[in-house]
Amino acid sequence: MVWEDAPSHVCRGGDKRAMTFCCPPVKPCPITLALEDAGISAQEYVEIKENFGKKTRLGEGEGTCFGSLVWCCKPSKPCPLRDMVLRRIEMTTDEYMNLKHQLSQELVGHDPVNNEADIKALSETFNVSLDEAAQVLSECGNDIKTAIKIIRMKNLEL
Repeated sequence: MVWEDAPSHVCRGGDKRAMTFCCPPVKPCPITLALEDAGISAQEYVEIKENFGKKTRLGEGEGTCFGSLVWCCKPSKPCPLRDMVLRRIEMTTDEYMNLKHQLSQELVGHDPVNNEADIKALSETFNVSLDEAAQVLSECGNDIKTAIKIIRMKNLEL
Protein backbone atom coordinates (compact mmCIF):
# COMPACT_ATOMS: atom_id res chain seq x y z
CA MET A 1 0.00 0.00 0.00
CA VAL A 2 1.01 3.59 -0.59
CA TRP A 3 0.16 4.75 2.95
CA GLU A 4 2.08 2.17 4.96
CA ASP A 5 1.35 3.58 8.42
CA ALA A 6 -2.33 4.26 7.77
CA PRO A 7 -4.15 4.27 11.11
CA SER A 8 -6.97 2.00 12.15
CA HIS A 9 -10.45 3.42 11.76
CA VAL A 10 -11.38 5.99 14.44
CA CYS A 11 -14.14 3.66 15.64
CA ARG A 12 -11.46 0.98 16.18
CA GLY A 13 -9.13 3.22 18.17
CA GLY A 14 -7.23 4.89 15.33
CA ASP A 15 -5.81 8.37 15.77
CA LYS A 16 -7.21 11.56 14.25
CA ARG A 17 -5.54 10.87 10.88
CA ALA A 18 -8.17 8.15 10.43
CA MET A 19 -10.90 10.77 10.04
CA THR A 20 -10.19 10.42 6.33
CA PHE A 21 -12.03 7.06 6.52
CA CYS A 22 -15.07 8.35 8.46
CA CYS A 23 -18.65 9.03 7.44
CA PRO A 24 -20.27 12.43 7.93
CA PRO A 25 -20.74 13.13 11.66
CA VAL A 26 -24.49 12.50 11.69
CA LYS A 27 -24.72 10.28 14.77
CA PRO A 28 -22.84 9.94 18.07
CA CYS A 29 -19.58 8.09 17.48
CA PRO A 30 -15.83 8.43 18.14
CA ILE A 31 -15.44 10.92 15.25
CA THR A 32 -16.56 13.66 17.67
CA LEU A 33 -13.49 13.01 19.85
CA ALA A 34 -11.20 12.91 16.81
CA LEU A 35 -12.63 16.23 15.58
CA GLU A 36 -12.00 17.73 19.00
CA ASP A 37 -8.45 16.35 19.00
CA ALA A 38 -7.85 17.87 15.54
CA GLY A 39 -9.35 21.18 16.62
CA ILE A 40 -11.95 21.36 13.85
CA SER A 41 -15.73 21.57 13.96
CA ALA A 42 -18.06 19.06 12.37
CA GLN A 43 -18.97 21.67 9.74
CA GLU A 44 -15.31 22.36 8.92
CA TYR A 45 -14.74 18.61 8.62
CA VAL A 46 -17.59 18.25 6.14
CA GLU A 47 -16.40 21.26 4.13
CA ILE A 48 -12.78 20.01 3.96
CA LYS A 49 -13.91 16.61 2.75
CA GLU A 50 -16.40 17.99 0.22
CA ASN A 51 -13.86 20.47 -1.17
CA PHE A 52 -11.24 17.72 -1.44
CA GLY A 53 -13.77 15.61 -3.32
CA LYS A 54 -14.38 18.43 -5.80
CA LYS A 55 -10.70 18.63 -6.73
CA THR A 56 -9.86 14.89 -6.75
CA ARG A 57 -11.31 11.59 -7.89
CA LEU A 58 -12.49 10.90 -4.33
CA GLY A 59 -15.45 13.10 -5.26
CA GLU A 60 -16.69 10.28 -7.45
CA GLY A 61 -18.74 7.59 -5.82
CA GLU A 62 -22.30 7.46 -7.03
CA GLY A 63 -23.68 4.32 -5.46
CA THR A 64 -21.75 4.58 -2.19
CA CYS A 65 -23.48 5.23 1.14
CA PHE A 66 -22.97 9.01 0.97
CA GLY A 67 -22.42 9.45 -2.77
CA SER A 68 -18.69 10.14 -2.66
CA LEU A 69 -15.52 8.17 -1.95
CA VAL A 70 -14.39 10.89 0.49
CA TRP A 71 -16.77 9.28 3.01
CA CYS A 72 -15.64 5.70 2.41
CA CYS A 73 -13.63 3.50 4.75
CA LYS A 74 -10.27 1.78 4.51
CA PRO A 75 -9.89 -1.02 1.93
CA SER A 76 -9.16 -3.47 4.76
CA LYS A 77 -12.80 -3.12 5.82
CA PRO A 78 -15.07 -5.02 3.43
CA CYS A 79 -17.49 -2.78 1.52
CA PRO A 80 -19.11 -3.98 -1.69
CA LEU A 81 -20.43 -0.50 -2.56
CA ARG A 82 -17.01 1.17 -2.34
CA ASP A 83 -15.32 -1.69 -4.15
CA MET A 84 -17.90 -1.62 -6.95
CA VAL A 85 -17.29 2.11 -7.48
CA LEU A 86 -13.50 1.67 -7.42
CA ARG A 87 -13.80 -0.99 -10.12
CA ARG A 88 -16.25 1.09 -12.17
CA ILE A 89 -14.01 4.20 -12.20
CA GLU A 90 -10.87 2.06 -12.53
CA MET A 91 -9.22 3.44 -9.39
CA THR A 92 -6.58 1.22 -7.84
CA THR A 93 -6.31 0.66 -4.11
CA ASP A 94 -2.95 2.45 -4.21
CA GLU A 95 -4.49 5.55 -5.81
CA TYR A 96 -7.38 5.44 -3.33
CA MET A 97 -5.03 5.22 -0.34
CA ASN A 98 -2.74 7.93 -1.72
CA LEU A 99 -5.73 10.28 -2.02
CA LYS A 100 -6.98 9.29 1.45
CA HIS A 101 -3.51 10.08 2.83
CA GLN A 102 -3.59 13.52 1.18
CA LEU A 103 -7.08 14.10 2.59
CA SER A 104 -5.89 13.09 6.05
CA GLN A 105 -3.11 15.67 5.83
CA GLU A 106 -5.65 18.35 4.92
CA LEU A 107 -7.84 17.34 7.84
CA VAL A 108 -5.19 17.24 10.55
CA GLY A 109 -2.52 19.50 9.11
CA HIS A 110 1.19 19.01 9.36
CA ASP A 111 1.82 20.40 12.83
CA PRO A 112 4.04 18.28 15.05
CA VAL A 113 2.13 16.40 17.71
CA ASN A 114 3.07 16.54 21.38
CA ASN A 115 3.43 12.87 22.28
CA GLU A 116 5.18 13.12 25.63
CA ALA A 117 2.45 11.19 27.47
CA ASP A 118 2.40 8.42 24.82
CA ILE A 119 6.20 8.18 24.78
CA LYS A 120 6.32 7.92 28.57
CA ALA A 121 3.57 5.28 28.61
CA LEU A 122 5.32 3.19 25.95
CA SER A 123 8.64 3.48 27.77
CA GLU A 124 7.22 2.45 31.13
CA THR A 125 4.88 -0.26 29.84
CA PHE A 126 7.43 -2.03 27.66
CA ASN A 127 10.58 -1.18 29.63
CA VAL A 128 12.28 0.62 26.73
CA SER A 129 14.16 3.91 26.77
CA LEU A 130 12.32 7.16 26.15
CA ASP A 131 14.40 7.62 22.99
CA GLU A 132 13.41 4.20 21.63
CA ALA A 133 9.74 4.81 22.46
CA ALA A 134 9.87 8.21 20.74
CA GLN A 135 11.57 6.76 17.67
CA VAL A 136 9.06 3.92 17.27
CA LEU A 137 6.10 6.26 17.78
CA SER A 138 7.50 8.66 15.19
CA GLU A 139 8.11 5.84 12.70
CA CYS A 140 4.48 4.80 13.18
CA GLY A 141 3.17 8.24 12.30
CA ASN A 142 2.24 8.86 15.96
CA ASP A 143 -0.26 5.98 15.89
CA ILE A 144 0.01 4.57 19.41
CA LYS A 145 -1.67 1.24 18.52
CA THR A 146 0.83 0.58 15.74
CA ALA A 147 3.72 1.60 18.02
CA ILE A 148 2.54 -0.91 20.64
CA LYS A 149 2.48 -3.69 18.03
CA ILE A 150 6.00 -2.81 16.83
CA ILE A 151 7.46 -2.74 20.34
CA ARG A 152 5.74 -6.05 21.18
CA MET A 153 7.24 -7.62 18.06
CA LYS A 154 10.70 -6.29 18.95
CA ASN A 155 10.35 -7.76 22.44
CA LEU A 156 9.44 -11.15 20.96
CA GLU A 157 12.64 -11.10 18.91
CA LEU A 158 14.75 -10.78 22.06
